[in-house]
Amino acid sequence: MIKINGVDIAEFPSNFSVGLMDLDDGESSVRTADGTLNRDRITVKRKLEMSWGPLTWAKVSAILQSIENPFVSVTYPDTMTGKYETKMFYAGDRTATFMIAKGSEILWGGLKVTMTEK
Repeated sequence: MIKINGVDIAEFPSNFSVGLMDLDDGESSVRTADGTLNRDRITVKRKLEMSWGPLTWAKVSAILQSIENPFVSVTYPDTMTGKYETKMFYAGDRTATFMIAKGSEILWGGLKVTMTEK
């Protein structure tokens, strides 16, 4: 189950991954003379990567419209907590690959979306 702003996503992705990113270290992170890192991690944020195989134009459009606002609420299965979480994300790169056109309808060969936690 993946929801955007409380609504089931238009099509479940064929590939879905949850990444854990350490936010840039604070100014107090330094290496000592012997190379040991004294680290001040600010926080850990999630990065969701989703991709779909062939999709109709309507489904590509529905997915992209659901994430068009600067920030959206996403409910997703979280690898670290072991449960569904709801967090605010923003969409990064969004790429759709053209596959074939028949009349006025286009079949897209795939869609890739990266979402990063606010």
